[in-house]
Amino acid sequence: MAKKMLITGGAGFIGCNAALYFINKGWDVTVFDNLSRAGTENNLEWLKTKGKFQFVKGDIRKSEELEAALSTHFDFVLHLAAQVAVTTSVTNPREDFELNALGTFNVLEAVKKTNKDAFVLFASTNKVYGKLEQLEVAEKNGRWDYKDFASGVDEEMNLDFHSPYGCSKGAADQYVIDYSRIYNMKTCVFRQSCIYGTRQFGIEDQGWVAWFTIASLLGEKLSIYGDGKQVRDVLYVEDLVRAYEAAFDNRDKVSGHAFNIGGGRNNVLSLLELVDLLDKKLNIKLAPIWADWRPGDQKVFICDISKIKKYTGWEPRTSASKGVEHLIDWVKDNEQMLRSVLKK
Repeated sequence: MAKKMLITGGAGFIGCNAALYFINKGWDVTVFDNLSRAGTENNLEWLKTKGKFQFVKGDIRKSEELEAALSTHFDFVLHLAAQVAVTTSVTNPREDFELNALGTFNVLEAVKKTNKDAFVLFASTNKVYGKLEQLEVAEKNGRWDYKDFASGVDEEMNLDFHSPYGCSKGAADQYVIDYSRIYNMKTCVFRQSCIYGTRQFGIEDQGWVAWFTIASLLGEKLSIYGDGKQVRDVLYVEDLVRAYEAAFDNRDKVSGHAFNIGGGRNNVLSLLELVDLLDKKLNIKLAPIWADWRPGDQKVFICDISKIKKYTGWEPRTSASKGVEHLIDWVKDNEQMLRSVLKK
């Protein structure tokens, strides 16, 4: 009998990639999404051309809708539905709290009532570590880097929420871990770094690798805030989805734990390096607009991914260069659709 999974936010960027991956693996997949985010309806229609799955239109803020969706047996609940932008959390903190903190609580309660043996994986964020002002940075090879912390930030780093987004995701993060301890549920947290890839409708405030790529190909205005030397470890979405599978396969070992998930030290890009990469691959010369640093922007975030490798054997396979190539090809193949979505 096929294993069953429910993906909240399953029509989003990561969600539809995860759905396709597990459909192709023979899973019985249910996509749960309220289709409120631009591009989700496009992703849902695309997914319908790729395989068989169930779709439930629902909102994680409504516990009764979650309980109804979970009324049958599931092996894996992948919780991706969220408000995803720091800037949006500042302008509308109540909605951010309701989606990220209350929504995650609702997911946990619904699983506890209906599918207590299911494995629950929550997509958290590196923003739970705050601004990391205590870590000294220095310029190395034309980009910012940690003065120490050669492997990056590990899970022992103190949590230090900044912004409503950091607070809401951080609260959810801790609830997920605690439900493993208190209710003996199989739960796990992925503190995800910079995820990018196909089916991502990146905007300036969220999804910068996708946004730079889309804007470059569509002739949109491109802004760099700060000096462009700030860096992130970047992870291609297919590698992330493999990590979800690895966590499920090792669910007894990973339950009750949080893991930093990103490209790690071997997959680091600065903004300027991405611009240079796009220049070379597209044979153009981008002319970004320069602006002041945005409040709270970290000069560096690179996560140490050794814990997830230790527990599951997972590690990234897709280099930043190859991942950006995949993204470029997708944008070129979907230019008209992307222009339509960006207008919404």
